[in-house]
Amino acid sequence: MKDNLSQQAIALLESLIASPSFSKEEHLTSDLIANFLESHGVAIHRELFNVWAFNKHYDPSKPTILLNSHHDTVRPNKDYTRDPFKPEIIDGKLFGLGSNDAGGCLVSLIATFLYFYEKEGMKYNFCIAATAEEEISGNDGLEFVIPKLGELEFAIVGEPTQMHLAVAERGLMVLDCVAHGRSGHAARNEGDNAIFKAIKDIEWFNTYQFPKVSEEFGPIKMSVTMINAGTQHNVVPSTCDFVVDVRVTDAYTNEEVLEMVRQHVDCEVNARSTRLKPSSIAKDHPIVQAGIALGRETYGSPTTSDQALLSIPSLKCGPGDSARSHTADEFVYVKEIEEGIALYIEMLTQIV
Repeated sequence: MKDNLSQQAIALLESLIASPSFSKEEHLTSDLIANFLESHGVAIHRELFNVWAFNKHYDPSKPTILLNSHHDTVRPNKDYTRDPFKPEIIDGKLFGLGSNDAGGCLVSLIATFLYFYEKEGMKYNFCIAATAEEEISGNDGLEFVIPKLGELEFAIVGEPTQMHLAVAERGLMVLDCVAHGRSGHAARNEGDNAIFKAIKDIEWFNTYQFPKVSEEFGPIKMSVTMINAGTQHNVVPSTCDFVVDVRVTDAYTNEEVLEMVRQHVDCEVNARSTRLKPSSIAKDHPIVQAGIALGRETYGSPTTSDQALLSIPSLKCGPGDSARSHTADEFVYVKEIEEGIALYIEMLTQIV
C-alpha cells in the first residue's frame, strides 16, 4: 500500500508543479488537491483556496491530529535555467517550482492521511489541511482554516527538514519605534534632538539580554534595521523613527516581549503584528519520541512557517531540504518523498 501511495503522491506533485500557484492565485492547485482526495472517496471541505478533510470514522469524542502543509509558491527567480512549471525526474530528482517547498511535504502528508483514512479503532482523528498563502504569511490560509477544524491535539507541519524534527521555531515581530523630541534651529541651543533620544534606546536594543534563554535557540535576537530622522541640515529633528526586527524564541510569547520592551525604552513602540508566534513541542511528546526512536534528530528551526500561526503543540517535519527552498531549479528527490511517507506513517502508527 505504501508503494502505491508513493507513486500516487509523486504523480500528484507533478501535476501541482505544472499548475502555477503563487500566493493568492492558488485556484488551480486547490482544484487538483480537491479532485485527488475526492477520487479516493474522501469528503472534503473547501473555502477560498484551502482544502481540508477528516478521517472516515471521525469521532468527536477523540482528539484530532492536524496534518498541514501549503500549496502556494514564491515566484521563480531570475536564475532558473529550466522551465519552473515543467516537472521532470532526472537522476532521481524531481525538478519544478514548489517541488521542495513544500510540494513534497504536502503530497507526503496527503498520502499519510489516506493511509489512515479508513482505519477504525484509532485513539486519534486525523485532519489533512492543504492551505494557501503561507509564503506571504497571509490571513486567508491556515489562519482562516484553523477555527473551522474544531479542537486539535497537536499538528505536524510539513516543511522540508530532511525528516528531522524541528521541535521549536522562532517567532517574528517587527517594531516601529518613534523617539520624540522638539524641533529647533541647529545654529542655536534650541530644541530637543530626537536622534540622541533614539540613540539611547537603540543601544538598549543592541545590548539587552532577556532573562529566560531558549534551550533550542539561546537568547532572543533584536536588530535595529532602519533609521529615519530630520528634514534638512539646519533643523533639529523632533522625531526619529527606527525599525527593530525581533526574533522571539519559545521562552516567551510575542506579547510578553512587547510589554518588556515598552517597560525599558522611552520611545513609542508599536508592533506591526504579533501573529507570527514562536512555537514548540515538548521533546517528551509521543510524536517526538516516536521520531527519535526512528533515528530522527531534534533541532530548533530558524525559518518561519505557518507553524507560527498555531497555538497548539506542533512539530515541523518533512521530506526535502530547507536549503533548496526558493532556489533556482528547485528539486526534491523522489526517494525523499518515498522515505517521508514511510517515516510519517511509522511515527504516527506508534501513537494512534
